[in-house]
Amino acid sequence: MTKYSEDNIIKEFSKYVSLNVISMIGMSFYILADTFFIANGVGSIGLTALNLVLPLWSLVSGIGLMIGMGAGIRYSIQRGKNNEKGANRVFTHAILMGLIIGIIITAIGLSFSYDIVRILGADDIVAPLAGDYLKTLLSFSCIFILNNIVTAFVRNDNEPNLAMIAMIIGSLSNIVLDYIFIFPFKLGMFGAALATGTTPILSLLILSLHFIRKKNNFKVIKCKVNLLDIKTIISLGVPSFITEFSSGIIILLFNFTILGISNNTGVAAYGIIANLALIVISIFTGIAQGIQPIISKSYGEGKIKNTKTIFKYGLITSISLGIGCYFIGFKFSKEIVNLFNSEGDKVLLSMAIEGIKVYFIAFIIMGINIVTTSFFASINEARESFIISIMRGLIVVIPLIILLPKLFGMTGVWLTIPLAEVITLLISIIFYIKYRKRINYVK
Repeated sequence: MTKYSEDNIIKEFSKYVSLNVISMIGMSFYILADTFFIANGVGSIGLTALNLVLPLWSLVSGIGLMIGMGAGIRYSIQRGKNNEKGANRVFTHAILMGLIIGIIITAIGLSFSYDIVRILGADDIVAPLAGDYLKTLLSFSCIFILNNIVTAFVRNDNEPNLAMIAMIIGSLSNIVLDYIFIFPFKLGMFGAALATGTTPILSLLILSLHFIRKKNNFKVIKCKVNLLDIKTIISLGVPSFITEFSSGIIILLFNFTILGISNNTGVAAYGIIANLALIVISIFTGIAQGIQPIISKSYGEGKIKNTKTIFKYGLITSISLGIGCYFIGFKFSKEIVNLFNSEGDKVLLSMAIEGIKVYFIAFIIMGINIVTTSFFASINEARESFIISIMRGLIVVIPLIILLPKLFGMTGVWLTIPLAEVITLLISIIFYIKYRKRINYVK
């Protein structure tokens, strides 16, 4: 079991965070690649269809992250206490949960996809495209969820390099398959979803090397269902689920709001921004996932001072990258939008540029909230982690998206997320101050 000392803490932080950021960026490219090729191969209607379906993608991804992160934290703490049987039991429960939930989602997707996209706001033009994409995507629900779970365990089992390689190769193959299916094969939305759905299979094959080379310290064992393990996995993983799924809920709320202001063109503009935001969120999620194994192990070993140091490095990294992302978006907004505006729509261009310059302000603060959420979850403080997640994900956003567009139109839409992150930041600061007083940090 790796023992983290102050001498190697920076090295371990750099290793885990860098590899996880790259991995999460790679994962986010699953949808970004679809966005780019659909925009250029299908057009703005296809882009609108994709954006209406994104909340369901966030649901599947969020469930995988919830089980993976929750079980990964539980596994690391058990390993820190040298409880091998407990660690294996956690992995077994995680796989079982992933399979059951994945099968249920697949059945729903095969039966009700076209009805679902209608509920999500698709009209007669958009519904066939959105339905094809959603039905195909949800058919791979088990693979998506299991990929997230196994990735989390391999990362927590001292092989973040392999987890990164699996995600990157999966993403690169998705880009290649997107091009082949949409252009030479002319499969349209179905081809984009098929490309996205098949790439986690390749990722899982690469992750299987961890078992083939017998480097795994975890395995599926025969055991009774332990409700405490399931409850703990969910409670520790819920913040990750909320962080991911709230992106989908936000997209859904924004879609309905924008449809009442700017119709399909506004939804397409927001689709560009939402997909770009998913990339930046993946960076912050990568930092959060990167610090999790180190903090959880340090916490399990009773090294509270190390958890504080790792958290500080995570905050500095997220703030620096957030400022960098905002600068890039502000400076190159026109060039970025034109990558997805193959039809040269001037209204779409103008609307998306304004959105980027306002919406991207949130990135300066967003990383702090996401990293703080991971910090509290990693030290078994599920309550604080959950509250921060639900605040920035839903509770603050909902009243703002209802109020601000009525006052400022589309500008109000773009202002919603930055203001929600500022409000949540205040909550994060209060929780952290209370936590420091409570545990009396080791100096």
